[in-house]
Amino acid sequence: MKKVLESSNKKALIALAIGGFGIGMTEFVIMGILPDVANALHISIPKAGHFIAAYALGVVIGAPLLTGIGGKWPAHKVLLFLMLWFTVFNTLSAFAESYESLLVVRFLSGLPHGAFFGIGAVVAGKLAKKGKAAQAIATMMAGLTVANVIGVPLGTYFGHEYDWSIAFLLVGMVGLLALLGVYFWMPQLAQSSTQGFAKDIKVFKKPRLWGLILLTTIGTGGFFAWYSYIAPLITEVAGHEESVVGYAMILTGLGMVFGNFLGAKLTEKFAPMNAILIALTLMVTVLLANTFLAADKIAVLVMTFIIGAVGFSISTPLQMAIIRASKGSEMLGSAMNQSAFNMGNASGAFLAGLPIAMGYGYTSADFVGAALAGAGVMIAGLIVLSGKRILVKRRRYVLQH
Repeated sequence: MKKVLESSNKKALIALAIGGFGIGMTEFVIMGILPDVANALHISIPKAGHFIAAYALGVVIGAPLLTGIGGKWPAHKVLLFLMLWFTVFNTLSAFAESYESLLVVRFLSGLPHGAFFGIGAVVAGKLAKKGKAAQAIATMMAGLTVANVIGVPLGTYFGHEYDWSIAFLLVGMVGLLALLGVYFWMPQLAQSSTQGFAKDIKVFKKPRLWGLILLTTIGTGGFFAWYSYIAPLITEVAGHEESVVGYAMILTGLGMVFGNFLGAKLTEKFAPMNAILIALTLMVTVLLANTFLAADKIAVLVMTFIIGAVGFSISTPLQMAIIRASKGSEMLGSAMNQSAFNMGNASGAFLAGLPIAMGYGYTSADFVGAALAGAGVMIAGLIVLSGKRILVKRRRYVLQH
């Protein structure tokens, strides 16, 4: 009976990972086919960039909203609804024929992203064996990282060589597989929220939670400051042909896969906050090193793997830290982490673009990334210190009474 239950739980984690694959693919494939979308809709590339922003805005709004609304239903049914929503609107993206229609559909496509990952992370932790919650969350997140190795390059290829809409049709197919996986493999689960949304939102009164949300926004912004300008770094700084960019993206994706499970191991060995400190310190180091190595054709490719690995080693410990800080409202807190992650994506790209626009070169993005990751280290340090002070006060209180 125990083996049957474990097998069932593994299938449920695979279903979550497939959903993560689809989400990762739709979030990043648009970057590879942006010129094709712009040409097809007769708009400029900067204007086509609004589709990326619309999706990110959907994630930020949808994470707390859909998690809160879905709180009164069983978690497996909420996950099913979220993946159905994801599948429908990503498929509809392929049929958009104007700037306005695609902008609206991309916003709607982004709404279930944060809620699916937020609820899925908590569910994954509950399905795991004792002491293996971090590994279970990493399994779900593996779908997003593998998407950068397989899904994004595949979608970019078909979108560029044939028609941009094929990329979103492929996302819709992955969404359908995830939908079937959740329906057939996900066990019956309790309500997403046992308290109700009115009580769940009280979790935002916790300073530690806000500190972690700020940490995610700023700290992960360091990675996206580098990742947003990887293409010109490869071609303009290192001197590679444009065709090499695709291979560099695959290397980054492989690094993300490795880093995702590395982060889980660090979390189990050192605890979430210590793992975050290690990951962000390494991020500062590798980004600064890349400013000196980016001009070398071999070194820049090696660094794409390393930075990808270090950048995604922070995802699992951050998710675990958020879940622990949101006790009683874990799914809402976990979903908010996805909102913060997307704000980090947008802010990292924006801030790194400022010195580039001023003429300081593409390696200046790495300095911005290192500064953001360094700020993340300081925020993480303050969170750790505040936690220790609270613990000391509690011990003193217990001893005095």
